[in-house]
Amino acid sequence: MAFLLAGFLTVLMAAPAAAAETRSTTSASHEKPAYPTEFPLPDGFQPEGIAIGPGAAAYFGSRATGAIYRADLRTGKGRIINTGPGTPSLGLKVDTRGRLFVAGGTGGDARVIDTRDGRVLASYRLATGSAFVNDVVLTHDAAYFTDSTNPVLYKLPFGRGGALPGEAVKVPLSGDIVYATGINANGIAQTPDREALLVVQSNTGKLFRVDPSTGVATLVDIGTESLANGDGLLLEGRTLHVVQNSLNTLTSLSLNRDATSGKAVRKLKDGRFDVPTTVAPFRDRLYLPNARFSTTPTPTTPYNVVAVKRH
Repeated sequence: MAFLLAGFLTVLMAAPAAAAETRSTTSASHEKPAYPTEFPLPDGFQPEGIAIGPGAAAYFGSRATGAIYRADLRTGKGRIINTGPGTPSLGLKVDTRGRLFVAGGTGGDARVIDTRDGRVLASYRLATGSAFVNDVVLTHDAAYFTDSTNPVLYKLPFGRGGALPGEAVKVPLSGDIVYATGINANGIAQTPDREALLVVQSNTGKLFRVDPSTGVATLVDIGTESLANGDGLLLEGRTLHVVQNSLNTLTSLSLNRDATSGKAVRKLKDGRFDVPTTVAPFRDRLYLPNARFSTTPTPTTPYNVVAVKRH
């Protein structure tokens, strides 16, 4: 009986300590977010583009409806901030002013959205006929959009203080790039010296250095490397990350300063890849949305985002 009483008292005395430990652990979990290495997007969303920042906010565009979804990378949870125009939202980039630039795909347009409330700040009709406005890059003085159907870049020149223009300017592509059947100019980034643009041609697997003022494209010497199915691009220093969507591969190239040549230094495959389309960085990770092009989309088809180590 004395033994049982002592045991009972021991349990009572231990309980507050256990509760305190639980509270401490819970508190610590709030202070140190989990930053999941993968998280879901809404069912049926059909993601395409991704943009991250400022901070841990990530933005995704739907190729089905053009909706924009904002997720918190600390938790993986999010919500729709813009329901979309009913046409695609493909490539995305966000600037330091909290403006999200959206490539409109077959809609032949571009939009600029306020990330704080999802308002459309500006909308641009880029093409009147067949078009596939695929991706966008931001430079210090303009936004440039690719068109996978027409050999042209669309430029939104910024005014004083980053003011948005009234209309876009067409920059015809010429030189080494030759459009053919399929997806042509796709992902776009700046060169390491910030003097030119880089464009990957999905159907040929070639990479081009493009003069942004003339549109003249010069083939980048990457040896025998093929960037077939090249989609989103990300430049970090002199390293260019190329998402090869249906190959489920993230290829990294080391470029010289003016990006006239480069060589492959890494090819990353991950069992979680399911036709990723593009890539964006945050801290020590790279985040890729799975577009699942090989899966017939339905309103209940699941989609997700996966993160890999940056180096």
